[in-house]
Amino acid sequence: MKISTIFRNKVLDKRHDKFIKYTLSLIFWLLVWQILSMVVDQEILLVSPLLAVKTMFVMAADISFWQSIFNSFVRVFLGLFLGFVLGTGLAIMSYRSRTIKILLEPLILTIQTVPVVSFIIIFLIWIKPSNLSVLVSFLMVSPIFYRNVYGGLSSIGREILDLARVYKVSTYKKIRYIYFSRIETSIRAACEVGLGFCWKSGIAAEVIGMPTNTIGEKLYESKIYLNTSQLFAWTITIILLSLLFKWVFMKVLGCIFESLEL
Repeated sequence: MKISTIFRNKVLDKRHDKFIKYTLSLIFWLLVWQILSMVVDQEILLVSPLLAVKTMFVMAADISFWQSIFNSFVRVFLGLFLGFVLGTGLAIMSYRSRTIKILLEPLILTIQTVPVVSFIIIFLIWIKPSNLSVLVSFLMVSPIFYRNVYGGLSSIGREILDLARVYKVSTYKKIRYIYFSRIETSIRAACEVGLGFCWKSGIAAEVIGMPTNTIGEKLYESKIYLNTSQLFAWTITIILLSLLFKWVFMKVLGCIFESLEL
């Protein structure tokens, strides 16, 4: 048997074991949820997981369910994309200029430390509620990309750059084989953290701003009308969307990086 085949089988076995462990963990917490709902015995306080899932499927039969998902997805994705562009761009500028790094540091620290809800309330004074989730998502993930990309660039050893200069390596090759290899790992790490945080901050902004036909609006309505089953159903929907979005995004990102390395 070839070494590559043995290695591939070991990787598959590890993934299989990991899948089983996470599945068992999920089942455990679902059972805990079910037991708690039976102990409370008040659907207005805590519904069972079966009722929450059933409600989610009932909502999925309505076109407004998918409209809300689409509208929220577009806003969150746009915020993520803008955050990626700005965060990466500022990181490159800071790496090239210490003055810019010093000037940006107070701003980045402020964004990272101020509560999300403070930004949401402030932005509501300035912009329309329909644009709120885009701006909040963008603002929350920008520092994540900034920190990771700047850290990746800063980790490049001076010796490697000196060797590239001595051997007169072209700018294109330096970017592709030196800088890009560092940025790639940093961007992957930033996406792992930023994707989930982008969803949470974006939906939080929608709950407060309440733009029409969004997940945030549906969550708020569920709370107002004490429709706990819908509240939990929408929460499960958000979790599933976040996981699916993250999985698809990381796969696409991996394909893009692989194509750039050819």
